[in-house]
This record gives sequence, structure tokens and C-alpha cells, in this order.
Amino acid sequence: WTIILHSVSLSTAKVGKTSLIMSLVSEEFPNVVPYRAEEITIPADVTPERVPTHIANVICIVYSVNNKRSIEKVSYIWKVPLILVGNKSDLVEHSSMETILPIMNEYSEIETCVECSAKNLKNISELFYYAQKAVLHPTGPLYCPEKKDMKSLCIKALTRIFKVSDLDNDGILNDNELNFFQRTCFNSPLEPQALEDVKSVVKKNLSDGVCDNGLTLKGFLFLHTLFIQRGRHETTWTVLRRFGYDDDLELNQDYLFPPLKIPSDCTTELNHNAYLFLQSVFDKHDKDRDCALSPEEVKDLFDVFPYMPWGPDVNNTVCTNDQGWITYQGYLSQWTLTTYLDVQRCLEYLGYLGYSIIAEQESQASGITVTRDKKIDLQKKQTQRSVFRCNVFGDISSGKSGFLQAFLGRNLMAQKMIREEHRSYYSISTTYVYGQEKYLLLHEVFPDFDYLSDADLACDIVCLVYDVSNPYSFEYCAKVFKQYFMDSKIPCMMIAAKSDLPEIKQMYGCTPLEFCRRHKMPPPQSFTCNTAGAPSRDIYTKLTTMAMHPHVSQADLKSSTFWLRASVGATVFAVLGFAMYRVLLKPR
Repeated sequence: WTIILHSVSLSTAKVGKTSLIMSLVSEEFPNVVPYRAEEITIPADVTPERVPTHIANVICIVYSVNNKRSIEKVSYIWKVPLILVGNKSDLVEHSSMETILPIMNEYSEIETCVECSAKNLKNISELFYYAQKAVLHPTGPLYCPEKKDMKSLCIKALTRIFKVSDLDNDGILNDNELNFFQRTCFNSPLEPQALEDVKSVVKKNLSDGVCDNGLTLKGFLFLHTLFIQRGRHETTWTVLRRFGYDDDLELNQDYLFPPLKIPSDCTTELNHNAYLFLQSVFDKHDKDRDCALSPEEVKDLFDVFPYMPWGPDVNNTVCTNDQGWITYQGYLSQWTLTTYLDVQRCLEYLGYLGYSIIAEQESQASGITVTRDKKIDLQKKQTQRSVFRCNVFGDISSGKSGFLQAFLGRNLMAQKMIREEHRSYYSISTTYVYGQEKYLLLHEVFPDFDYLSDADLACDIVCLVYDVSNPYSFEYCAKVFKQYFMDSKIPCMMIAAKSDLPEIKQMYGCTPLEFCRRHKMPPPQSFTCNTAGAPSRDIYTKLTTMAMHPHVSQADLKSSTFWLRASVGATVFAVLGFAMYRVLLKPR
């Protein structure tokens, strides 16, 4: 931190700047004062805020010539907090405060005024305390003296903090929530009497500041306004910084994006603690306890974000109820998808929700599991991963989109209701293999044979979809397989889609069944989403099983016993999972 001492006389000499510094450091008035002190760093142990302070002679404001915003900021960034210091108070019997007050009122940059004496050490320590406080806990970003109210950015930040801290989302901070907040920010709970005193002060000044013996948002904001007005800015700054805010009242990049190392060929998943936290967030906002989030509940959940992170495509990426609302399972699936595809965005989102604070973790990174290298999984013939990616290839109109939507329980009739602009090229849900819950992530790859990216090819299993009623549909699947996957270790599955329609001979050198035999693939799997109820999910269990066991031989894949063992208990676990959530939904 840098403190600038600047004279208010027409000449910068003889006002006592050097004397002030030397009196503070040596705790006595120097008989011989040099014309100017050399560069000095005041040690932390002689100042009340325990912060080392560097005394500078000049401020260099640097801007980037290619950054217009940084140039614009030059015009106001120099308005640093100022402290007016009336030195040599030992030489007069009157105070200069009456003269100084109009100046303080005119310039909001002036934090305070201190009269002191370097000779008799009066207010020397206090001067540097106020100077450090002006830098560490400035009033400017928080409060507008003219309006006698907090600034909009400060109100916005504190409102988010209130909502994150309101663990049951009832609009008030009860005693338990206030104590958790106090412990989080100041490392000690409030005594019961102190808690009542706080509420009493708020209630006395604000009729709707306390409700049901808890602090409302208005009461919370009033309390911080009071702290600032009484010169206790450090209290508000401590809260803001604990919840990730920087000096400009924006969430710190280090807070939103903590370091997370991800080696190549590894994936990212949410761990148990992160899922528990996200479950509690869902529970907090599912006010009607219907195990789904209505549009209003989704909006309420993301109210602590600077923007709405989920668009209408999310409702076509995960499971929804009959009203089209995201279910509990769909909600967790979307978080799983974000973590897998864009872990940095997941860290950001968890930061907005206050994960590290509420879950009492060091950072959001502690909620992420980085899986081991897939090569090790192949060597050991087992995996610890819970999320598996299946890239779905197929020619135009082969049935890829229908295959993705069927995974979410939507038949052809339901799929016709989806608007084109709300389409999603991903779908994710859970499957059960050997009684274990796993996530299968389906990604529809755009059918451009000549331009397949590394992301299009990186997956755990490949799905090749052709339309049995189109004689030219299979050729695309055969070409993609031969060009990109014939020599890879990624397992492949051929899907004979639209099996409810009459099957037509494919115009290719061999039949799809013969092609699969030649290349040691399972036989083509018949599939249709043109059903009365929800389409069958058996194929998705098979895909997940193959993704989990890429080393399994062709003979095993043909064995009905293998598939029976893999899928056993899937229905039971699916029903149990939902029932268990209903039990856990009891009021917290």
C-alpha cells in the first residue's frame, strides 16, 4: 500500500512531512530533520492496521495505448482517498477544523481530517491508521455522502451476499443464518444478547427491517449503511472481501476461477461435496416441493448471477416434467454436463452461488474431481469415472436428434413440440450399470464428413445412426467408421433407427449386419422413438456399459448374460433414487 503525504501550503517545504514519518518510526521527535527523507517503508508493527506502508514521492498512472477503457479510466482513477493532515498543532491553541470542514464537504475524495503534532507525537499513530484505513477500507466505492446512502454497486453486492446467506430462502436471516454469516466473515459467532441488540437497533430505525425475529434484506442493508456512517467501513469491506469482491465491487477473478490443473486425457466431474451443495441449492429454491424448478424458481435461483446462465435449450438437454420444467435429476445432469464440457464455467457458476463459503471449502476447485488418464483405465481394465461421453454420428435426417431426445423420455410426438431455435445438440441423463448410477452424455455431431474436429472424435463410445427406411443412410456411417474409428480403441455401436418403418436394403457393398461382423462390432441395434409412451432406455444402458468397459471382447458383447448383469437393477435404482430424494426433501 502507498501513502502520499502532500503539503497544503503553496510551497511543499517546511510543513512537517518528514518529521511526521520520522516521529512515527522512532516514536520521538527528531532534533535534526533532513530536508527530505529517503525512500521509507514503515514497518507493520508500528501501525494499528499491521500493514507495511511505503512512502512514495510520485504516482505513475499507466494506461495501455491499445485499450480505450484504460485511457478513459485515467480521468478518474487518480481520485485516490485523501487524508487532510493539520501538522504542528503544538504551535497554536486553536483548531483549524472550522476552516477545513467546507473543503471536506466539497470534495468527496477526502476521507477525514487529522490534526497532529510531530513534536509531541499527538495523533501520529492515528494519522497513519486513518491513511491505511482509507486505502484498505475506502468510503468512496461504498457510500455517497450527498445522498447519504450506499452506492448502487455496493447495494447489489450486499444483496447477493444476503441471498447466498439466506440458506432456506425465506427472505430473512434467522439466528442460525446470522451466526453462520458472522462466523464466516469474522471467525466468531455473535453472543445471543449481541444478536438481539443488533435486531433491536434495526427495528428501532426501520419498521420492516426485522420480520419473524429475523433480519430482512432492508434491515441487512440498513445495518451496513449504519456501519459506514459511523466510520466502521472495515466491517462492510470484510464482508465484501470474504464473499469474493475486489476494490471495484466486482467479483475477483481469483475467486471465480481458482487454479485447477487438468492433464491431457483426463475429464472433470463434480465430487460428492459439490453434489450435496447443489442438492441444497435445489431444495432451497424448489418452494412447492414438486421436485422440479418452475421458470420463476429458476429465475430466483440464478438471481445471484450477473446474467442468466441457462437458456431454453437446457430444457431440451435434460429431463423435464410434463410441464417442461427441469426436474431434480435434470438439474443435476445440467451441472454435470457443464462440469464435463467447460469446467471453468462451472467454477464461475459455483462461485456466484457461494460454494466455497456455504460448503466451507477453500475454493470451488475443491468441488471438482479430475479423473485419471484414460490410458490407465484401459491398462487396469476398470474406471472410477461417473460421466461417459457418446458422440452420435449420422447423415442428415438419420434420426440423431430423435435418439438424443428419446434418452430424456420423449417420444416422437413430444419431440415435434420442440422449437427449432431451442434445439440442443447434447442430452444427458443417468443410467444404471451393475447397480451403479452413471451419467451418459450424448453429443450430436454435425454431419460434415470432411471437417470433424478433435472434440468430435474425443469420446468414450461412438454411436453410428442410420435410417432403415433410407437406402443411402448407412453409407455415411460406414465412411465415418472407416475414416476415423476403425483403428482406434474407442468402442462403436451401430443404431438402426426408425425401426418402426419398413426396412429397405442399404445401397452399400454389404449389409449393416455383415459390416458389423467384419469389424467386430455388436450387431446393429434396432431403435425407434415413435412409441405410445416413453421410448425404451435399454440401448442407453448398453452404450454406458460399453463405454465403461472398452476392453470387453466381442464374444462378451454378444453374450446375453453380460447385458443382463449390466442392466439388472436399473429400474429399481431409478425408482429408489427418486423416492430417496422425496425423503430428503423434508424441510431443512
